[in-house]
Amino acid sequence: MKIAVPKEIRPGENRVALDPDACRKLAQLGAQVAVGAGAGAQAFFPDQAYRDAGAALVDDPARLLGEADLVAKVNAPLPRPDGGHEADLLRPGAILLASLFPTRNLEAMRRLAMREVTAFSTDCIPRITRAQAMDTLSSQANIVGYKGVLLGAVELPRYFPMLMTAAGTTLQARVFVIGAGVAGLQAIATAKRLGASVSATDVRPEVKEQIESVGGRYVGIELAKSAQAGGGYAGELSSEDQARQARMLAEHCATVDMVVTTALIGGVFAPKLLDEAIVRSMKPGSVVVDLGADGGGNCTLSRLGETVLVGGVKVLAPLNLPATLPYHASTTFSRNLLNFLGASWDKAGQAFKLDWEDDIQKGCCVTRGGRVVHGPTLKALESLQGATS
Repeated sequence: MKIAVPKEIRPGENRVALDPDACRKLAQLGAQVAVGAGAGAQAFFPDQAYRDAGAALVDDPARLLGEADLVAKVNAPLPRPDGGHEADLLRPGAILLASLFPTRNLEAMRRLAMREVTAFSTDCIPRITRAQAMDTLSSQANIVGYKGVLLGAVELPRYFPMLMTAAGTTLQARVFVIGAGVAGLQAIATAKRLGASVSATDVRPEVKEQIESVGGRYVGIELAKSAQAGGGYAGELSSEDQARQARMLAEHCATVDMVVTTALIGGVFAPKLLDEAIVRSMKPGSVVVDLGADGGGNCTLSRLGETVLVGGVKVLAPLNLPATLPYHASTTFSRNLLNFLGASWDKAGQAFKLDWEDDIQKGCCVTRGGRVVHGPTLKALESLQGATS
């Protein structure tokens, strides 16, 4: 089986889908691995490291993708600088393995289906025990929570920890984390390690123990209706619960120095949780770090990829934070992909075996046989077509 690892073309993307160690292990399984020249350079994996791992280096992206049986990528296929599209370079019948975020990248999914590519999206992998080691959504969210707090600490005009010095005692900063998924729990833990007093909330009250286990104090409301969306994801609140949550958020945000938002519905789209009134109620010098920016942002004032100042409060909305820690982001992403491939690797045939009886493959397949087969993506495409017809 020929496996290709192209250089990512998304602006600011420094990650690579497979590191040299994963390429070496795939070569040992009998795969022929080809890597785009310079694909790992921004993650500090030089071309020579791939050569040493048994991979071939290919300068021409069209040849690299067009000859591959399976393509491993970080991002969904994108329009190319030459006017073409990455999806159109894949040969018909090829397999694509990447974090596609398919409902955010509908045009790419349409092209992949037309190309008869079998596309697996690792951010759609079912949250079952057997699949935990394949879940790129979680591995990259860890980085988002960690780096987001560090960015906020840099912008905050005060210390995080309580310090006792000859000049007197400085009180510890108070940090409020909204959302206790993987990114939120890492944000809580990171802020706590830096010495802050941390409180946190989530629409799923069952995560209270997880918040407390990493050093946070749980605050929340009693929900009239469960917001559990299944698979460990949060869903949308009822209108009644939304109003009660908004009041709680407004009251709590006014008392803290930093708010870190990490809320995503279904792990994809960011609900609007902080409005201008809440931000303006915060103390001058406070900071909001909107880690839902990649999903559209949790704060109505966020300018995606920018920092704005509103009434003395800085609102940060950083995009693609995993790309800012490319070495570890790439190594963890690579291990996720290797675990996915290894779970269905046919040693005799020296190839990845498609198995539609497998819950993991079936759950994260987006396109297959010339059709979009992922329910939410198909629904989004139909809605888009209806809106434009």
